[in-house]
Amino acid sequence: MTIRSLRLAGPLQLATTVALLAFARPGLAQTSGLALDRFDPAPAGDRMFGVPSPYAAGPHTPHLMLLGDYAHNPLVLRSEPSGKQVGAVVGNQLFLNLDVGVSLWNRLMLDVDAPLALAQSGDSPSGGGQAFSSPSSVQFGDLRFGARLRLIGEYHDPFQIAVGGYVWTPTGAKNSFVSSGQARGLPQLILGGRVDERIVWSAAAGPELQRSSTFANTDQGSMFKWGAGFGVLLLDNRHLQIGPEINGGVTLRDVQKRTTNAELLFDARYRIVDDVEIAAGAGPGLTTGIGTPDFRALFSLAYTPEQKLAEPPPPPPPEPIDPCADKSKEGCGPPPPKDTDGDGIVDPEDACPEVKGVKTDDPKTNGCPPDRDGDGIIDSEDACPDEKGVADPDPQKNGCPPPKDTDSDGIMDPQDACPNEKGAPDPDPQKNGCPKSVRVSETEILILEQVQFDTGKAVIKKASDALLDEVADVLKEHPEITQLEVQGHTDDRGRSANNDVLSQARANAVMKAMIKRGIAPERLTAKGYGQNRPLVENTSEEGRQKNRRVQFVILAKQPKETH
Repeated sequence: MTIRSLRLAGPLQLATTVALLAFARPGLAQTSGLALDRFDPAPAGDRMFGVPSPYAAGPHTPHLMLLGDYAHNPLVLRSEPSGKQVGAVVGNQLFLNLDVGVSLWNRLMLDVDAPLALAQSGDSPSGGGQAFSSPSSVQFGDLRFGARLRLIGEYHDPFQIAVGGYVWTPTGAKNSFVSSGQARGLPQLILGGRVDERIVWSAAAGPELQRSSTFANTDQGSMFKWGAGFGVLLLDNRHLQIGPEINGGVTLRDVQKRTTNAELLFDARYRIVDDVEIAAGAGPGLTTGIGTPDFRALFSLAYTPEQKLAEPPPPPPPEPIDPCADKSKEGCGPPPPKDTDGDGIVDPEDACPEVKGVKTDDPKTNGCPPDRDGDGIIDSEDACPDEKGVADPDPQKNGCPPPKDTDSDGIMDPQDACPNEKGAPDPDPQKNGCPKSVRVSETEILILEQVQFDTGKAVIKKASDALLDEVADVLKEHPEITQLEVQGHTDDRGRSANNDVLSQARANAVMKAMIKRGIAPERLTAKGYGQNRPLVENTSEEGRQKNRRVQFVILAKQPKETH
């Protein structure tokens, strides 16, 4: 058979000329790595298979997806002019993608996609003096890292804008049609939205940037990629979505039919429960560029918490109809004033209408039981009726002045071991009300003393043992603090690199001291910042003293348990 050209999955042909094939030395035709699969799966939680959405779904929400991607005849060799298929270089290609992502602050989406070629097969065809080796083994593809930032619009808005993109690292085998053997990146502009609660849409475009290479005498390199799709939400709960999407790309140089990709997919996805979604899609290739199959099928299972639209507040109850709006009606005149407590003072004039009292000239006390000291506790229940006091469950103290709190720390002097100095409660009577060296804020465990080290070393002085004991006690009292960063800082004296090493060593030493005191290692990390984060200017010894410090910064919390 005379082989004149390569032809890929349809009527278009690679421009591999007769002369090139005729004089080529026999051997493999691949001259560089090729990432054959041109389908880029959207991150877990998005609305389409291949078109990313512009939102970030959740404040601090994880998303997880398993995606099966099958392509039929993505790379086929045909003869000219008959168009008869000589054989498939890659006739079948099945990928399993694991995508893990997290949405932060309803604005930033991060994800990692790990592809695994579970099955690849072909006929290893040859012609015109060239042979093509078909893949057959399981191969790990190029690891992909993605990020996008929502700029305009909320999750349920009809129009949203985001910027984002992907970066691929060459982790796959270069000679197995799963990797180009080089890093590449794809910045994107992403549009989308949700219209009338029934229509969702997305569109994205951007250049995929990579070094130029050649496969079978066909230039490969940077491409302009695009995609668009929409879906209709069905059922009363809108848990079923169906609709089409189209994806494609074209090289930025040597634009020809064989370097143009386009595919059409028809998608259906259904949310089984609030947080779990299954989806399936299938469709034909529209062009015959390298990597475009004549048919592609997709299936996914995803954990992606549903982002529900806030329910509108209920309407206010209707105003009750007053049957006596017309006061002239019989029985609708003003009723006589009541005297609920029967003390001879009618309720409108009685300041204590439910308790018998005495008549006074003061409207605030008229009809109330006598209260000589005016502390709100009637004389019959007031243990100190001539001295203003406060309520107390103890009848012998009720209405009497409370004990003094000289230092205004909320701990009365009789129970305050340090009555003249503000402090904090403590179960130890000898420490109750005395100042502590450790405080807990929303973002940090604050220490009022500095952790002391031997000069120029990471050896903690004995004098700081009590302080570190107190920090460990605070961590034990606050199990909701799940991640704490022990930070080491120095002043600006000495070389910056040496200060980085010293601050890291001191942070490590303090973290080890915490672990020795019973704090779980997984709650702690240590980080030295050297001289890069001063609290004040390093222009005086006092300032440098403040900058040489250890800080305990809270990185993560979980809600406190309630009982």
